Amino acid sequence: MKTDLTDTTASKINKALVKARREIGTPAVGMVLTLVIVTDEENAYDALKSANDASREHPSRTIVVIKRVSRSPRDRTKSRLDAEVRVGADAGTGDTVVLRLYGEVADHAQSVVLPLLLPDAPVVVWWPVNAPLDPARDPLGALGQRRVTDSYAAEKPIEELRTRADNYEPGDTDLAWTRITPWRSMLAAALDQVDCEVISAEVQGEQYNPSVELLAMWLADRLHVHVRRGVSAGPGLNEVRMLTSTGPIRLYRPNGGLALLTLEDQPDRAVALKRRETSELLAEELRRLDPDDTYASALRFGVDRLGGAFGSTSGSAPAAATAPVTTTAAAPAAAGGTSGASSVPGSGPGSVSGSGPGLGSAVASAAAAARASASAPALPPAAPSGPVASPASGGSAGAAGDEDSERPTPAQMPPVKKAAP
Repeated sequence: MKTDLTDTTASKINKALVKARREIGTPAVGMVLTLVIVTDEENAYDALKSANDASREHPSRTIVVIKRVSRSPRDRTKSRLDAEVRVGADAGTGDTVVLRLYGEVADHAQSVVLPLLLPDAPVVVWWPVNAPLDPARDPLGALGQRRVTDSYAAEKPIEELRTRADNYEPGDTDLAWTRITPWRSMLAAALDQVDCEVISAEVQGEQYNPSVELLAMWLADRLHVHVRRGVSAGPGLNEVRMLTSTGPIRLYRPNGGLALLTLEDQPDRAVALKRRETSELLAEELRRLDPDDTYASALRFGVDRLGGAFGSTSGSAPAAATAPVTTTAAAPAAAGGTSGASSVPGSGPGSVSGSGPGLGSAVASAAAAARASASAPALPPAAPSGPVASPASGGSAGAAGDEDSERPTPAQMPPVKKAAP
C-alpha cells in the first residue's frame, strides 16, 4: 500500500503510517530498528531495494532522505516536504517513508527525520553514495548508533579510506570492510589448521579497491608482518598468499565465485567465496550495533604503511612517490620469500592493538620469530616518529644500488600511537 503526501509535515506522515497499518490489518509495529538512508534520486531505487531485502532478516522502519536541488534561486527559498508512505508488500517486512526535501528544509533534514524514528529502537544511518567527511558529526549521522558508508562508491577510494581513518568514531563502519568478512574467516581458519610462524604476506586485487587495501591492513595489523599490496586485473579481491615457516598458504579466487585454498602437505580444496549483493552486506552490518574495534584497528594501520608499488598511491595513475619515503621489506625467509616495494610511512592516527579471531597463536609466533631472528645489526628507519621495536634481521645484502638490501624489516617500523579515546 502506497500513500503520497505533498507539501506535508512529519505529524501528517506519522498519521498516514498509523492509518495505513490499520487498513492492511497489522496495527502492531514489530520492528527492531530504524534504518535511515541518505542518498540522491539516482541511487534511491537500488538502495531501497537492498534495504527491503535486508528487512526480511531485520524488520525495520526505513526512512529514505532525498535532498532535491531546486532549479532556480527563487525555488531555493521555498521549503517543501513531499513524502511517500509504503506499508505491507511494498515495504518488505517493515514500513518505508521516502522523504523528498526541497529548499531550506534540506539543510535541516534531522528535524524532519527525528519525529519519524521508532521509539526506544536503535538507529542505523547508511550513505550508499556521497558520504560526509565526518559521519559521526553529520546532523543525520548523529542520530544513529551505527553509521554505514561505502568507500568503494567514492571517486577516490584510497583517499576515502584515509579520511575514514582520520575521522573514525566508534560506530562507524564501511561496506568495503564487510565485503572481506568471508576472506578473513577463511584465512583465520587456515592458520588455525597449521602450527606455523607467519613471515610475510601478499594481497592481490584490483587497483584502488578499498576492500583489498583493508584486507592487507588487517593482515599487517593482526600478524605484525610485512604485507605487500599487489595489483591484478580483478574482479575485486583475487589472491592472498602467506609465507610461513612450514610452507606457503594460498587463497586464490580467479572469478568471484569459487576459491582454491592451498596448504602445505594438504590436498587443495575449493571453498565458496562468492561476491555478495548489497542487501547481504547490509544485513550483516545490521546484526551488530556495537563498535567494530577490529575494523578500527585495521583502518588506522594506514594504507601508506603497506608495501607494494601501488599500496601508497592515490592518484589516477600509478607513479613512483615524489616525496622522501621509507622502504620496507619482508622478513627473511627460506626460498621463495618476496620483497616489498617502497611505501610512505603513515602519518594518520595509529591502530588499536588487539588480536583477530583465530589468529592469536599466529600473532604471538610472528612476534617471537621477529625477536629470535636477530642475526645482524639492523638499520634504523629513516626519521622515526616514535620508539622503534626490537630489531630483526636486515635481510641479505644485494648488489650496489639495490634498495632491497637496506630496507628495514617490519619489526623496525616505528609503532603507531593509539588514538585518543
